[in-house]
Amino acid sequence: MDAQALSASFASGEEESLAQMIELYGQPLLRYCHHILCDYHEAQDAVQITFCKAYTHRRRFRPGTNLSAWLYRLAYTTCVDLLRRRRRELFIPPPAPAEDPDYIGPELRRALLTLTAEERALVFGRVIEERSYEELSQMLGKSAATLRKRYERARGKLARLLTEQEGSL
Repeated sequence: MDAQALSASFASGEEESLAQMIELYGQPLLRYCHHILCDYHEAQDAVQITFCKAYTHRRRFRPGTNLSAWLYRLAYTTCVDLLRRRRRELFIPPPAPAEDPDYIGPELRRALLTLTAEERALVFGRVIEERSYEELSQMLGKSAATLRKRYERARGKLARLLTEQEGSL
């Protein structure tokens, strides 16, 4: 089933379309959430929550709109919610990092964690997924020009942090 047919069947509430949607978008959304949250297991939870939200709110999805962008938008807001919850749980010590199947080195992880969730989403969308600013605009609800400038700033910030880390080694 192609993306347009999937969008139409999903909007009508067919449960089979949910399974196809999970198969098609599950892994890309997991990578996206993992790069925003920098925690693989929390990213798995975020993807699960995203698909639950998508199915629950499928009546809000308008046929003809980009299903992928709608899902990425849901995933982004879910990740931001999880990050807010993480900040509220400051008194609970973080779990020891488990083996990460999509490994990010410790230097890069530290640098990425200094970026905001939006900055990490932009960097991931541009670098890993090679998305255009127009696609990112649909996903994040900001203009392409705004995202272009924010990406340039995030990239510069990340480069400075990695250079400083390299200098301190």
